[in-house]
Amino acid sequence: MQLLRAEASVYRTIGLGVLALFAPIFAVLYWLMIPAGTWLWVASAQLVATLACLAALLGAYRAYVRVGASGLSERGILGHVSNVGVSDVASVILLDLYRSAALDTQPQLFVVGHSGELLMRMRGQFWTQEAMDTVVDELGAPVTRVPEPLTLLDLNRWKPGLLYWFERRHVPRAAA
Repeated sequence: MQLLRAEASVYRTIGLGVLALFAPIFAVLYWLMIPAGTWLWVASAQLVATLACLAALLGAYRAYVRVGASGLSERGILGHVSNVGVSDVASVILLDLYRSAALDTQPQLFVVGHSGELLMRMRGQFWTQEAMDTVVDELGAPVTRVPEPLTLLDLNRWKPGLLYWFERRHVPRAAA
């Protein structure tokens, strides 16, 4: 079995994003509260926010995909582990998805079950192309490679079941 971890730049991006969000907020709060003598409330809030961010970062660091001849196992950021046997996998779909409001694309890998349900998804913003190729090679399931990049709307029209609930939109479908 091979253990795959998220791309290292993910942790740096998360850390910088959290710092960019919280540093100005807490700086202003300290500036306003220190003269009033109520800065201890701000320090308490900062401690709680820091601990929550560290817990989320630890969860992201502990996330993995383990793949082998028997199937795959995925541990998410919140610690939930899901196991998928090779016999449950019908196919793997590889495609490039346009990023929101951008011209560049990111690779996406979808592991699909026999009834069309999504078993696992690897998004290019977290996983490298090499990690996705490892999953494809180890599973040995039929692979569908979509030749042209898709938008989120195109993917929503084609296979909405592959998307997370918050990515799905009500899209009128043409009669076939």
